[in-house]
Parts: sequence; structure tokens; C-alpha cells
Amino acid sequence: YTIKKFAPVADVPTIRVHDLRHSHVSLLVNLGFNANIIADRLGHQKIETTLGIYTHLYPSGRQKVSDLLEEYIIPVNLNDYYTA
Repeated sequence: YTIKKFAPVADVPTIRVHDLRHSHVSLLVNLGFNANIIADRLGHQKIETTLGIYTHLYPSGRQKVSDLLEEYIIPVNLNDYYTA
């Protein structure tokens, strides 16, 4: 009831309480919190529950990991080490 009452006052869309929960998880994922901490906040007894529901929020993390690893890997020219 409170969301429906005050959303128009704040000039934001009316959403369900469950959507707030999902937004909260999205924010935590984007801030870099790990799934164990998020599962604990949500009251999930098993991390699999959290990951099963919110896995789709993590794909951007794959690119971030790839980008970070690329910074630390020194490109090697294999031709420098190959002798025919």
C-alpha cells in the first residue's frame, strides 16, 4: 500500500515489494558483493537458491574478470620462441 501511495508523489513507477528485493540484489551484485553474502541477506539457506534465481545478474562479471585477467597477462609472441 505504501509503495502505491508514494510512488506517484516521488514520480517513480509503482512496483511490487518483490521487485524491490530483486533491485536490491541487482545493486549488491553490481557493487561486487559475493553470492554468499547476498544469500545470507536474503535468508537463503543454500547458495544454490540464490544463484539459481539471480544467476542472470552475473554475466557482466564474466567480462570484468576477463578484462582484469587481460591486464595481468603479458602478451607473448610465440614466434620469438619457435625455431623451425
